[in-house]
Amino acid sequence: MNKIFVDACLGKETPYTPVWMMRQAGRYLPEYMATRAKAGDFLTLCHNPQMACEVTLQPVDIINVDAAILFSDILVVPNEMGMDLSFVKGEGPKFSHPIRSEADLERLIGGEEAANRLTYVYETIKLIKAKLSEDKALIGFTGSPWTLATYMIEGEGTKTYSICKKMIYSNPELLHKILAKVTEVVKLYMQKQIESGIDVVQIFDSWAAAIEPSKYDEFSWKYMVEIAEYLKEKYPQIPIIMFPKGVPAFLDKVYGNFDVFGVDWSTPMELAKEKLGDRYVLQGNMEPCRLYSKEATTEAVEDIQHVMQGKRHIFNLGHGILPDVLVENAKHFIQECHRVSKK
Repeated sequence: MNKIFVDACLGKETPYTPVWMMRQAGRYLPEYMATRAKAGDFLTLCHNPQMACEVTLQPVDIINVDAAILFSDILVVPNEMGMDLSFVKGEGPKFSHPIRSEADLERLIGGEEAANRLTYVYETIKLIKAKLSEDKALIGFTGSPWTLATYMIEGEGTKTYSICKKMIYSNPELLHKILAKVTEVVKLYMQKQIESGIDVVQIFDSWAAAIEPSKYDEFSWKYMVEIAEYLKEKYPQIPIIMFPKGVPAFLDKVYGNFDVFGVDWSTPMELAKEKLGDRYVLQGNMEPCRLYSKEATTEAVEDIQHVMQGKRHIFNLGHGILPDVLVENAKHFIQECHRVSKK
């Protein structure tokens, strides 16, 4: 059976424009909160294939998105490379021993050994595929090497990125070694996700905007492209989505063998279409806060549809859905995307 989402990723004609949301399996859903409470904490939920499968499928059943995205976290990768990860309530993720030196880096597990430790993710994928409707796609994902490295170097989320940015200018050799080691693990991790059954890969560069445009290719984009090239060589039929957040200044310099470019909400869709629309399918890009108002949601969906005309496009938010959005407003967004784009 054809999956409309996969067809859209490959630029094929579809009966309507498919839609999914970043963070669609999450805290705005009471069902998710119930499963998370049962798990006890976030990491336990990620490590439990039955529960991770359950929360992956919830938004497909409840709000009727066209694709499920694997429930996991980008930081399971550095965690399985040997970094001690905890999620502190109200503060987010923390690593107890950040990577600041060659010696710190050498203590990390790399390559196949690290990728093989993520068995719970591969088990989750197999469980989801057994239960997911055949016409719905399953998206697997990873953080980009730069985004992962920011957490590994800073030891937690940051607003300034001062430690990893200091490394860009004062010790670029070490930063490149960190990025290369992470890239090798991510390539194998995504390969194993594909072998377990995912239909589409998305690479999130959540902290792309932390790097000045003239340094962006060197410290982030080229590593993302390396991952995409590696996967495309092995699995040419698997679509790849690149999502670098906050880089409208970089659009002229986008290159690489991938299929879909995720447009964040700060980048005008017209600009993305003008610069990239002939080479890549575009995904996005409604401002997530519009979900607080049904009227504002409809207005944005109609505007985006007007720009894209239902061609070479996937509806999505320009970043993740926020925890206090009403479920009925999320449903309204999905319904409106389907309504305005029906051929």
